[in-house]
Amino acid sequence: MSSTAPSFPDRIELTGEGLVLRDWAETDLAAMPELFDHPDIAYWTPIVSPFDDEAARTRLDRARRLRTEGTALLLAITVDGGTPLGEVMLKRAPEGTELGYALGPAHRGRGLAARAVRVMASYAFEQLGVDRVILELEAENAASVGVATRAEFRLLDVPLITGEEKGRPYALQTWGLDRP
Repeated sequence: MSSTAPSFPDRIELTGEGLVLRDWAETDLAAMPELFDHPDIAYWTPIVSPFDDEAARTRLDRARRLRTEGTALLLAITVDGGTPLGEVMLKRAPEGTELGYALGPAHRGRGLAARAVRVMASYAFEQLGVDRVILELEAENAASVGVATRAEFRLLDVPLITGEEKGRPYALQTWGLDRP
Protein backbone atom coordinates (compact mmCIF):
# COMPACT_ATOMS: atom_id res chain seq x y z
CA MET A 1 0.00 0.00 0.00
CA SER A 2 1.22 3.48 -0.80
CA SER A 3 2.07 5.57 2.24
CA THR A 4 -0.19 8.31 0.82
CA ALA A 5 -3.27 6.05 0.58
CA PRO A 6 -5.78 6.60 3.38
CA SER A 7 -5.99 3.66 5.78
CA PHE A 8 -9.21 1.73 6.23
CA PRO A 9 -11.17 2.26 9.44
CA ASP A 10 -11.12 -0.52 12.04
CA ARG A 11 -14.87 -0.98 11.61
CA ILE A 12 -17.06 -0.03 8.71
CA GLU A 13 -20.72 -0.03 7.79
CA LEU A 14 -21.87 1.45 4.48
CA THR A 15 -25.54 2.07 3.76
CA GLY A 16 -27.37 2.95 0.59
CA GLU A 17 -29.62 1.59 -2.12
CA GLY A 18 -31.54 -0.49 0.44
CA LEU A 19 -28.37 -2.28 1.60
CA VAL A 20 -26.09 -2.38 4.60
CA LEU A 21 -22.53 -3.45 3.80
CA ARG A 22 -20.83 -4.45 7.02
CA ASP A 23 -17.83 -6.20 8.45
CA TRP A 24 -17.89 -9.98 8.49
CA ALA A 25 -18.35 -11.26 12.05
CA GLU A 26 -17.67 -14.50 13.89
CA THR A 27 -21.43 -15.12 13.88
CA ASP A 28 -21.37 -15.20 10.05
CA LEU A 29 -19.05 -18.21 9.84
CA ALA A 30 -21.92 -20.74 9.74
CA ALA A 31 -23.65 -18.89 6.86
CA MET A 32 -20.57 -18.51 4.65
CA PRO A 33 -20.44 -22.08 3.20
CA GLU A 34 -24.04 -21.79 1.99
CA LEU A 35 -23.14 -18.53 0.25
CA PHE A 36 -19.82 -19.50 -1.31
CA ASP A 37 -19.86 -23.29 -1.82
CA HIS A 38 -21.46 -23.26 -5.26
CA PRO A 39 -20.24 -24.32 -8.72
CA ASP A 40 -20.75 -20.82 -10.20
CA ILE A 41 -18.62 -19.22 -7.52
CA ALA A 42 -16.01 -21.95 -7.83
CA TYR A 43 -15.85 -21.43 -11.61
CA TRP A 44 -15.96 -17.63 -11.96
CA THR A 45 -14.08 -16.48 -8.85
CA PRO A 46 -10.83 -17.27 -7.05
CA ILE A 47 -12.81 -18.26 -3.92
CA VAL A 48 -11.73 -21.74 -2.82
CA SER A 49 -13.83 -24.79 -3.54
CA PRO A 50 -15.13 -26.70 -1.77
CA PHE A 51 -15.99 -23.90 0.62
CA ASP A 52 -16.47 -25.46 4.04
CA ASP A 53 -16.25 -24.35 7.67
CA GLU A 54 -12.45 -24.25 7.52
CA ALA A 55 -12.58 -22.11 4.35
CA ALA A 56 -15.00 -19.75 6.10
CA ARG A 57 -12.60 -19.29 9.01
CA THR A 58 -9.71 -18.73 6.61
CA ARG A 59 -11.72 -16.15 4.62
CA LEU A 60 -12.73 -14.22 7.76
CA ASP A 61 -9.13 -14.19 8.99
CA ARG A 62 -7.94 -13.09 5.54
CA ALA A 63 -10.51 -10.27 5.41
CA ARG A 64 -9.24 -8.98 8.73
CA ARG A 65 -5.58 -9.27 7.70
CA LEU A 66 -6.12 -7.48 4.35
CA ARG A 67 -7.93 -4.63 6.10
CA THR A 68 -5.11 -4.27 8.64
CA GLU A 69 -2.57 -4.23 5.79
CA GLY A 70 -4.66 -1.57 4.03
CA THR A 71 -4.94 -3.63 0.85
CA ALA A 72 -8.59 -4.66 0.77
CA LEU A 73 -12.02 -4.45 2.36
CA LEU A 74 -14.28 -7.51 2.27
CA LEU A 75 -17.77 -6.67 3.50
CA ALA A 76 -20.90 -8.74 3.95
CA ILE A 77 -23.84 -7.67 1.79
CA THR A 78 -27.04 -7.44 3.86
CA VAL A 79 -30.35 -5.66 3.55
CA ASP A 80 -30.60 -4.79 7.23
CA GLY A 81 -27.20 -5.36 8.83
CA GLY A 82 -28.18 -8.93 9.74
CA THR A 83 -27.98 -12.06 7.63
CA PRO A 84 -25.23 -11.99 4.99
CA LEU A 85 -26.39 -12.53 1.41
CA GLY A 86 -22.98 -12.25 -0.23
CA GLU A 87 -19.79 -10.21 -0.24
CA VAL A 88 -18.45 -7.07 -1.88
CA MET A 89 -14.74 -6.32 -2.03
CA LEU A 90 -12.60 -3.27 -2.62
CA LYS A 91 -8.94 -3.99 -3.39
CA ARG A 92 -6.13 -1.51 -3.80
CA ALA A 93 -3.67 -2.61 -6.45
CA PRO A 94 -1.04 -0.96 -8.64
CA GLU A 95 -3.41 -1.15 -11.62
CA GLY A 96 -6.20 0.62 -9.73
CA THR A 97 -8.96 0.25 -7.20
CA GLU A 98 -10.77 -2.97 -8.03
CA LEU A 99 -14.20 -4.04 -6.85
CA GLY A 100 -15.50 -7.59 -6.74
CA TYR A 101 -18.53 -9.44 -5.43
CA ALA A 102 -20.10 -12.83 -4.88
CA LEU A 103 -23.73 -13.55 -4.01
CA GLY A 104 -25.18 -16.67 -2.51
CA PRO A 105 -27.25 -18.55 -5.13
CA ALA A 106 -30.49 -18.04 -3.18
CA HIS A 107 -30.07 -14.27 -3.30
CA ARG A 108 -29.44 -13.67 -6.99
CA GLY A 109 -31.75 -11.88 -9.39
CA ARG A 110 -32.63 -9.04 -6.98
CA GLY A 111 -30.05 -6.47 -8.09
CA LEU A 112 -28.03 -6.90 -4.89
CA ALA A 113 -24.63 -7.14 -6.58
CA ALA A 114 -25.09 -4.02 -8.74
CA ARG A 115 -26.37 -2.06 -5.74
CA ALA A 116 -23.50 -3.26 -3.52
CA VAL A 117 -20.97 -2.33 -6.20
CA ARG A 118 -22.47 1.17 -6.51
CA VAL A 119 -22.38 1.68 -2.72
CA MET A 120 -18.76 0.49 -2.53
CA ALA A 121 -17.82 2.69 -5.53
CA SER A 122 -19.34 5.71 -3.77
CA TYR A 123 -17.24 4.92 -0.71
CA ALA A 124 -14.11 4.71 -2.88
CA PHE A 125 -14.86 8.05 -4.55
CA GLU A 126 -16.02 9.98 -1.49
CA GLN A 127 -13.88 8.54 1.31
CA LEU A 128 -10.76 7.26 -0.44
CA GLY A 129 -10.56 9.92 -3.14
CA VAL A 130 -10.07 7.54 -6.04
CA ASP A 131 -10.89 8.73 -9.56
CA ARG A 132 -11.86 5.35 -11.05
CA VAL A 133 -12.92 1.93 -9.83
CA ILE A 134 -12.69 -1.16 -11.98
CA LEU A 135 -14.27 -4.58 -12.33
CA GLU A 136 -12.31 -7.40 -13.96
CA LEU A 137 -14.57 -10.11 -15.37
CA GLU A 138 -14.88 -12.69 -18.08
CA ALA A 139 -17.05 -11.72 -21.07
CA GLU A 140 -18.71 -15.17 -20.93
CA ASN A 141 -19.96 -14.48 -17.40
CA ALA A 142 -23.27 -12.96 -18.47
CA ALA A 143 -24.41 -12.33 -14.89
CA SER A 144 -21.29 -10.27 -14.12
CA VAL A 145 -21.54 -8.36 -17.39
CA GLY A 146 -25.11 -7.55 -16.34
CA VAL A 147 -23.91 -6.30 -12.95
CA ALA A 148 -21.28 -4.10 -14.61
CA THR A 149 -23.87 -2.66 -16.98
CA ARG A 150 -26.51 -2.06 -14.28
CA ALA A 151 -23.90 -0.40 -12.08
CA GLU A 152 -23.09 1.95 -15.03
CA PHE A 153 -19.55 0.70 -15.64
CA ARG A 154 -18.22 0.84 -19.20
CA LEU A 155 -15.92 -1.59 -20.94
CA LEU A 156 -12.44 -0.04 -21.11
CA ASP A 157 -10.24 -0.25 -24.18
CA VAL A 158 -7.34 -2.01 -22.44
CA PRO A 159 -5.69 -5.38 -23.05
CA LEU A 160 -7.31 -8.50 -21.63
CA ILE A 161 -5.82 -9.89 -18.44
CA THR A 162 -5.01 -13.54 -19.06
CA GLY A 163 -3.92 -16.30 -16.77
CA GLU A 164 -4.89 -19.59 -15.25
CA GLU A 165 -6.85 -20.20 -12.06
CA LYS A 166 -7.98 -23.54 -10.64
CA GLY A 167 -6.61 -25.34 -13.70
CA ARG A 168 -8.51 -23.35 -16.33
CA PRO A 169 -7.43 -20.42 -18.48
CA TYR A 170 -9.22 -17.09 -18.18
CA ALA A 171 -9.30 -13.77 -20.03
CA LEU A 172 -10.62 -10.84 -18.03
CA GLN A 173 -12.10 -7.68 -19.45
CA THR A 174 -11.68 -4.45 -17.49
CA TRP A 175 -14.76 -2.34 -16.86
CA GLY A 176 -14.45 1.12 -15.30
CA LEU A 177 -16.57 3.66 -13.47
CA ASP A 178 -15.19 7.16 -13.10
CA ARG A 179 -15.78 9.53 -10.22
CA PRO A 180 -18.99 11.50 -10.89
